[in-house]
Amino acid sequence: MPETTPRGLTRLAFGGDYNPEQWPESVWQEDVRLMREAGVTMVSVGIFSWALLEPSPGVYDFGWLDRVVDLLHENGIRVDLGTPTVCPPVWFYRAHPEALPVTPEGLRHAFGSRAAICHSNADYRTAAAAITTKLAEHYGDHPALAMWHVHNEYGVPVSACYCDACAAHFRRWLATTYGTVDAVNEAWGTAFWGQRYADFEQISPPRLTPTSVNPGQALDYKRFADATMRENFVTERDILHRLSPGVPVTTNFMTALSQCDSVDYWAWGREVDIVTNDHYLITDGRRTHVNLAMAADLTRSVAGGAPWLLLEHSTSGVNWQPRNPAKAPGQMARNSLAHVARGSDGAMFFQWRQSRRGAEKFHSAMLPHGGTDTRVWREVTELGASVEALSEIRGTRTEADVAVLWDWHSWWAQNLDWRPSGDHDARERADAFYEALYDRHLTVDFAHPEADLSRYPLVVVPALYLMTEAAGNNLKAYVENGGTLVVSYFSGIVDEHDAVHEGAYPGPLRDVLGLTVEEFSPLLPGERVRVTGPDGSELGADVWTEFVVPRGAETVWTYGDGLTAGHPAVTRHRLGEGTAWYVSTRLGTDGLDALFGWAIEDARLAPRADLPRDVEVVCRSGESGTYLFAVNHTGSDTKVPLETPGIELLTGERAAGRLAVPAGAVRVVRLDG
Repeated sequence: MPETTPRGLTRLAFGGDYNPEQWPESVWQEDVRLMREAGVTMVSVGIFSWALLEPSPGVYDFGWLDRVVDLLHENGIRVDLGTPTVCPPVWFYRAHPEALPVTPEGLRHAFGSRAAICHSNADYRTAAAAITTKLAEHYGDHPALAMWHVHNEYGVPVSACYCDACAAHFRRWLATTYGTVDAVNEAWGTAFWGQRYADFEQISPPRLTPTSVNPGQALDYKRFADATMRENFVTERDILHRLSPGVPVTTNFMTALSQCDSVDYWAWGREVDIVTNDHYLITDGRRTHVNLAMAADLTRSVAGGAPWLLLEHSTSGVNWQPRNPAKAPGQMARNSLAHVARGSDGAMFFQWRQSRRGAEKFHSAMLPHGGTDTRVWREVTELGASVEALSEIRGTRTEADVAVLWDWHSWWAQNLDWRPSGDHDARERADAFYEALYDRHLTVDFAHPEADLSRYPLVVVPALYLMTEAAGNNLKAYVENGGTLVVSYFSGIVDEHDAVHEGAYPGPLRDVLGLTVEEFSPLLPGERVRVTGPDGSELGADVWTEFVVPRGAETVWTYGDGLTAGHPAVTRHRLGEGTAWYVSTRLGTDGLDALFGWAIEDARLAPRADLPRDVEVVCRSGESGTYLFAVNHTGSDTKVPLETPGIELLTGERAAGRLAVPAGAVRVVRLDG
């Protein structure tokens, strides 16, 4: 069996993508010397090197890579070795132009970027398997090899192709999934608009049409595209497992909802030996550290709670957003250690040495264009020392307080055409609910709607438009057995085929919430409503309202105006030993904070110590001990209460009573006992 941690790595991973092929060989010795100075323990190599490793069909040149890998090994640096299948060479596309993906409009992409791949193309699959086999035969037992890195960021920038080969593959996928074409007709509701199919050969991908395509077909095509990419990953993984036994295999995820929306990471998490993730700050005016925490929590959850690895982030600015600000002094270390707090067994970057040419030459790196006499380099070496000081936490697990339910299939379905309001955004609600929990200093696990939820006192559903009957039954049993549930509007509406559940909204949530929804009443842009509490207090809301009919639930907040005036806005339902809350409108920050105040009380969660906003406290624990991380994202010094004293690992000082955390800094305490 392959290992679930990088082979031979006894410390936390620290390093980044290393692309020596961009530089003359005379630079390599300097690179390795500086890596040792910075405390680098592992680098990723060969991810984009197919054209150099196989310069012509069936002709392989591993000499340069041999020298790189041997040099790294001689200097004690472990290697995460890529299969370069994200970037086939130009000779491949000249021989097989049909391997370039086709858009829904029928346009074929051209060579000249990256990840321009039709994942159904048989020639691509053959070529990818061949280069992977050669690499595994050559490097499978190399002593520097820590793990295999398949492809790169599946799903970005292209996940789906709409060519004839994909059409044929889609039909085979449907036959395997449904068995008969009649089952497809039933699932997709093809009686509507006269779309009934007599055999599988009549079915095509959801290409450009005059108006909305069949939503069941569109949803299944998203599933098919994701499954097809995963098939290709599994093919490469199995080759590596066979020829390089015992070495773990991964591929780098992009779990942040701000970065990838085409991959079902619950399914992918079951296929990799180590869950790894790439995360980049999105400079859209939001609190970027909250998005970071959310992505880290989601990645850990995809890993089943086990330690994972941050395989890419940036030392400073990136290059691909409209505006790419530099990170503030100290922010790189704070971002890195915040990921570690939430389960990563290291912090790695894209990339080691900043590129002089190509599309990412303005993307920051560990070694900037300015060299070692730069702020970034000094912060990199300081971070390397900090990561080394935290090595004993390796293998421990982050402790969570609550669960947030998330399902990529539901997100895909909700984003299809013709929904009640284009202003309702599943990602926005997930971000908002997560931020409200973050601001109450609660650590979040994400969970699939059908997962075991019994260990969580509070479960939150920010946006679950698509919900299976099994998921509904799961939530009902959870509440009956004493759990506290919070559900936001437009959840539980359709089944796995995007068919509305029989009966009144919200389908499988009716019983657990103790209510029905007669009608949605979305608001117009700029329109707001008041919601009024039993004590006369008022909150504002926007985007969405509903006509809610309590059927056992009590009304907590009522619409004060608008079309739904006098109807329940927020309800609470006692069921068995637990309680279920429902919020039928889009509450802002104050409203969500109030809602979670009540829900936390119902869940009997111990109130957090009085911590300032944007100071996060997270614990990791395992055989080596329990570790408290305090991350100060503010510009002011603060103190964090310590119930148990211990040793602060970054300074070596004794900590007791109240832990001093300077502005913008991180402290990590190994608690006594």
